[in-house]
Amino acid sequence: MNKIPFVTKEQIEEIVKTYPTPFHIYDEKGIRENARKLKQAFSWNKGYKEFFAVKATPNPFLMDILREFGCGCDCSSLTELMLSEAMGISGEDIMFSSNDTPAEEFAYAAKLGATINLDDITHISFLEDIVGKLPETISCRYNPGGVFKISNSIMDNPGDSKYGFTTEQMFEGFRILMEKGVKHFGIHAFLASNTVTNEYYPVLAKEMFELAVRLKKETGADIRFINLSGGIGIPYLPDQEENDILAIGEGVRAVYEEVLIPAGMGDVAIYTELGRFMMAPYGHLVTRAIHEKHTHKEYIGCDACAVNLMRPAMYGAYHHITVLGKEKQDCDHRYDITGSLCENNDKFAIDRMLPEVEMGDYLVIHDTGAHGFAMGYNYNGKLKSAELLLKENGEVQLIRRAETPKDYFATFDCFEIYDNFHF
Repeated sequence: MNKIPFVTKEQIEEIVKTYPTPFHIYDEKGIRENARKLKQAFSWNKGYKEFFAVKATPNPFLMDILREFGCGCDCSSLTELMLSEAMGISGEDIMFSSNDTPAEEFAYAAKLGATINLDDITHISFLEDIVGKLPETISCRYNPGGVFKISNSIMDNPGDSKYGFTTEQMFEGFRILMEKGVKHFGIHAFLASNTVTNEYYPVLAKEMFELAVRLKKETGADIRFINLSGGIGIPYLPDQEENDILAIGEGVRAVYEEVLIPAGMGDVAIYTELGRFMMAPYGHLVTRAIHEKHTHKEYIGCDACAVNLMRPAMYGAYHHITVLGKEKQDCDHRYDITGSLCENNDKFAIDRMLPEVEMGDYLVIHDTGAHGFAMGYNYNGKLKSAELLLKENGEVQLIRRAETPKDYFATFDCFEIYDNFHF
């Protein structure tokens, strides 16, 4: 697919008069169209619900857009629960999926009435000690181990993952929970990350549906929902085909009708917990070229760094880059695109072919709408950027201000030197 920015050079030149680079900007129109299509893809399932993975883009303005399409929240920490609560989201609209969970987080999730998704069989007694009587509905996260394959291609390695119950533990766990008064159950699994294939969800669904049939038959458990979690990816590379969510939904439907309906389980709800798919393509990191360096390689230094987008530095992830205003020029210059951190891996691209980059050019780094701002940090005392929303009517709204030195030093207020800072 062709990677085309949803903002133009002229738009950015106007925006920076108010909000200097770097910043993340999100496309409201794209987010809405995608959410509408997801809802359509699973409309065949009466109980279907998407629980947006808050970890991907924890911004209330964006979460509020998704709420209009019936989305709940998939939370994995105390602050994500607090954010959801502050927005008026509670009860069955929250799925709490965490691991190595502190007691206070389980307690908070239970107070909100969230559906708790247990990551380990030992968490049954741990949760019971915290809340006393277990909730009537509990979900358990499944990890079959081994490798996860589609058409003989290895997609991921669940056996090397820290998450979930083994197959045997699922049966034992359900029996223990039933003995402790739990009445309704859910099954959750996440077996591969960022898949760009329409086959992933249907293959995953079949494995989970067959497990659900066995669990009901052997334990008598009332299974109310099956949570396919996340894993539907996006085409970060320009030559990749994007997923067809309508085809994916129909693929899951076919397996549902093949496995669950004959087993008398045609009332089971399907849940999803998508983050990357919901937001990533609809976010750009916009940065400006401020330095060029001609040594052993050709470097372009930007005013953004890994603080603003960690994925390339952390694990070499590819993010496409557009030089605004030069979209039609030949990509005949080879550059490393860098930030200013005191780390050599602070690079958005290595040996990337681009049009000639001149000082002051604006670079759009694509697909940063998920796991972009959210993974930011403050190494070297760098400050996190603003987040902006390009609204459907063309207006730009500030949805998170940029950090200031005062924010950075705020936790030093317990030291005498705090009063020596001049903000």
